[in-house]
Amino acid sequence: MLASPDPVAAAEEVHRRLDALDPPGRHRPLRLLVAGVPVENEDRARAVARVLVRTGTTYLAVCTGIALLTRLGGPQDVPYLRTLGRLRSLVRPVVHALDALDRPAGALLELRDQCEPVTFGPLLAAVDAGDRTAVRERVTALPGDLAPDVARRVAEAARLVDLLAAVPGLPSREGAALVARAGRLLFRMTSLRDYRPEILSYPDAPRAYEAFARGAGLLPVRLGHHALLLSAVQELSTGPAVLHDWGPGRREAVLSELTAVLRRPEWCVAPDGEGDEPGVRWRVAWLRRTRAQLLGPPQAPGARLRIAVHERDPDDPGAVEARVLVDGRPLVPDYFGHGPAHSPEELLFPGTLRATDEPREVRLAEAYCTEGCCGALYVTVRRDGDQVVWSGWRCPVPPGGKRELPEFRFDAAAYDAEVARASGDEGWMWPARRAARLIAAGLRGRPDLLTRWNVRLDWAGTAFSNPDDTLISLFYDGEDGYVRQIRWHIPEDGTPPEDRAAAALRRLGEEDPRAYGD
Repeated sequence: MLASPDPVAAAEEVHRRLDALDPPGRHRPLRLLVAGVPVENEDRARAVARVLVRTGTTYLAVCTGIALLTRLGGPQDVPYLRTLGRLRSLVRPVVHALDALDRPAGALLELRDQCEPVTFGPLLAAVDAGDRTAVRERVTALPGDLAPDVARRVAEAARLVDLLAAVPGLPSREGAALVARAGRLLFRMTSLRDYRPEILSYPDAPRAYEAFARGAGLLPVRLGHHALLLSAVQELSTGPAVLHDWGPGRREAVLSELTAVLRRPEWCVAPDGEGDEPGVRWRVAWLRRTRAQLLGPPQAPGARLRIAVHERDPDDPGAVEARVLVDGRPLVPDYFGHGPAHSPEELLFPGTLRATDEPREVRLAEAYCTEGCCGALYVTVRRDGDQVVWSGWRCPVPPGGKRELPEFRFDAAAYDAEVARASGDEGWMWPARRAARLIAAGLRGRPDLLTRWNVRLDWAGTAFSNPDDTLISLFYDGEDGYVRQIRWHIPEDGTPPEDRAAAALRRLGEEDPRAYGD
């Protein structure tokens, strides 16, 4: 509580109190502290904040003013904040404030601070000049492999939704190029390699997806465009983008527009990737599998639990996820947000999600950096009469305090049917992945194949860099007491997955696997 009603005197008091801190404060804890302090008189607090921002003489005093303006500021404060943002030490607090007051200005400042000037300089100059034609041209010319956070900031700084609104008046080629770039930016924002998907930090995502869907019919039939449309349908069906506040029917309308384009005769013929580079061949195979999944018979409406296996476009690969949706909402990004859902090999094939009378704790997801660093998401699954109950959640405490996670109850018959359906669905698999599943199932059925060598199974899947390689990870205890890993690559040899799996199991029965890892 500040004693003086005069803003200048109150600001001087803030300076004195901050100078007296021992040890000295830092920006982020100070920002969180200011964000949580109740404000009795907003006009007075706003006046003090403006004095601190405009005349503050210490770093912490200015940061305090910036933090208060994050809560209480208005458009008239933006020019002062943009000026302060020219000071490198104040970029982060100013960006945080501008995100609340003028998001495009915050995005522009962050891009200018963090991004390479040769690539982004022309776009930033066009935004500064207010030349919307140049902005559109510069956005369209950007590389397609932008980092997820940079893709979001580009969309915000360029006001992507406003650019897309002008598509009907553009020549068809220019309009198609902008629609394709918008689809690519949205796709990059859905990557989970930054733990929390950037698409959730993009408030305009619903409007951007709507504009992308409206323009999708302009896209020429190409492999990359086909992949963009399918990826958008994936994310709007089971991904984090579902969690935005769409309002009644809007997301469903976008999905309807996108699938209508994909069902046009010219889009129904998948490109031929045979004999091309491996990356093209993998992408074409993914496209065929994903089309069959997304455009096949729809699931029965009204199911409370849904499990959807998600495989990302190999052009920007990610972990294969067993996405769990409850009441239509993807559970892992909603309640965890530090990494993707676990794979089908972890959640489905060993029967992990099956419910019994004996309560069982299940790990649904782990942070990309490992559980020991940023945690994991656990739930206890048990059968209770004619219901299955998910309760007893364990997950990291989010910023700002504890979050209570709800108890979910499912009709047991419907629950069992959905788990059985998802476990038996192999439509998403490719040969190397199926070989991995068969090897893991064989090892579960014959544990002696590993125990005889004092080795245990870690996981079975495919190599991230080469999906044609089956990769088996095994553990054993070294003589020095440390756990050792064996990474056993089984290359594609043209034989059926069943034959490759049988050969691998025979070899384990005859040879010590500690002799043939990487």
